[in-house]
Amino acid sequence: MGEYSEAAERLTSFGTQLLEVHIWLREMLEDLQDHIDDYVAGKGLPSRDLRAHCLSFCTALSRHHTGEDKNAFPVIAERFPELRTVLSELRTDHNQLDWLLNRLQNLLDELPAEPDPSTAATVREEVEALSAIMQTHFIYEEKKLFSVLNSMDVPEWRENRPSFLEIDED
Repeated sequence: MGEYSEAAERLTSFGTQLLEVHIWLREMLEDLQDHIDDYVAGKGLPSRDLRAHCLSFCTALSRHHTGEDKNAFPVIAERFPELRTVLSELRTDHNQLDWLLNRLQNLLDELPAEPDPSTAATVREEVEALSAIMQTHFIYEEKKLFSVLNSMDVPEWRENRPSFLEIDED
């Protein structure tokens, strides 16, 4: 990353950075869904590679939500106490998403080398449930926190990008 890019990134508002992370996570989930569809059709990644792809997405989403719970939400709650109920609702969503991620990972750990219709249907249902809740969660979070985050200046977040605003370039 060039000097200009790093400076621009430091100046980008936190709400905008959050949107960028959400877009990246949505794209990761879409890729995972495509890989699952290809696997089910018998023309995609081997089951072990599909599990690795899932692990990458699950780790990124968990890191994002853990960072929000531990780093972002306490700062927001302190500066905007009227949002404490919203933050509590978002934490509840995080717990539900973690549960769904674990279910999906367990299902993918059990994938047979050759797809069968029953397993395929179950995996698709789990991914659709995860996607629906994640999308609803992101939309609600963006609606409630975008302007708040854009109004904030947290020097520690500018100096060391917190995990809830990280995007893996790989």
